[in-house]
Amino acid sequence: MNTRLTRLLGTDLPIIQGPFGGGLSSVALAAAVSGAGGLGSFGAHHLDPGAITALVADLKAAVPGERPFNVNLWVPHPREAALRPAPADLDRLRPLYDRLGIPVPTSYAPPPAFDDQVAALLAAQPPVISFVMGTPSAGVVAEARRRGIVTIGTATTVDEAVAVEAAGLDVVVASGSDAGGHRGAFLRPVAESLVGTFSLVPQVVDAVGIPVVAAGGIADHRGVTAALALGAEGVQIGTGFLATLQSGASPVHKAALTGPDARITVLTRLFSGRPARAIINPLIREFAGEEAYVPEYPVQNALMQPLRRAAAARDDSRYVNLWAGQAASLSRPITAQEYLATLVADAADRLAAKDRPA
Repeated sequence: MNTRLTRLLGTDLPIIQGPFGGGLSSVALAAAVSGAGGLGSFGAHHLDPGAITALVADLKAAVPGERPFNVNLWVPHPREAALRPAPADLDRLRPLYDRLGIPVPTSYAPPPAFDDQVAALLAAQPPVISFVMGTPSAGVVAEARRRGIVTIGTATTVDEAVAVEAAGLDVVVASGSDAGGHRGAFLRPVAESLVGTFSLVPQVVDAVGIPVVAAGGIADHRGVTAALALGAEGVQIGTGFLATLQSGASPVHKAALTGPDARITVLTRLFSGRPARAIINPLIREFAGEEAYVPEYPVQNALMQPLRRAAAARDDSRYVNLWAGQAASLSRPITAQEYLATLVADAADRLAAKDRPA
């Protein structure tokens, strides 16, 4: 349990709670994980700079003692800022708006500017900042290092892991195609970047010199043990923590994660315009033929947001983005502290047994 990763982060345990965007993260969850010895995380890509400043203050107040925590941002793709919805994009979704009895959007607001977000985050000085969808500029990395902030990048392929190290980040998360939520491929198309976690991790370990964190399809002590045995110095777990009592997921989302439907997931662009792994529900089946035609992120994400929120408020799982990894059915509706304890105790016993002489 004592690795370069734990020493770099200042954690007791080599376990990172995956950051969830779009309101699925919570201060309570991040504080619980950090307080129990892991690294709690909060996905902030949807927040404006003022909200990011307030978030870091809330996390500093909630996380016990001097325990570290992580705030995550998405590195934007170059084309995103210029994208706008077309009339056909609204027409495609009009039946869903009518079905849920909510008005069709009349305006479009692009997401907050990344440069402003990262400036606010650096100024707020969280202990750790992580990035997905790409690597930040050399200036951002240098400023983080100057302020004593640990930086984490995310890779879906070996080449991306090499790029993360070359960009100067301190840690790389090797995120396999088993993982729930959005795929973070940034060097090649997602379809060419779907490498399973336990194929990806040993290749990344061989290719880079910085600590490697395994992510995707890890949900219990067996996955933790396997990842460490393959050379990872830690694990990042998303779906398992999303199912815990402190997460910001809606009741219908949590129920789906611990139900039989969680055994089948699929990559879909329907909810955000970017491929993401989710439990199949009626919306995915009904609009499967539109996968190639929905607009790119962030346009589709903005158009779907009112529908997702309305459905979640009504406990209607038919139209909610039920993000989940391929090991979702191993999730349990318990507290984050209880879940973390189950991950660690049995994994430590298995690793100790492996090292004992016969």
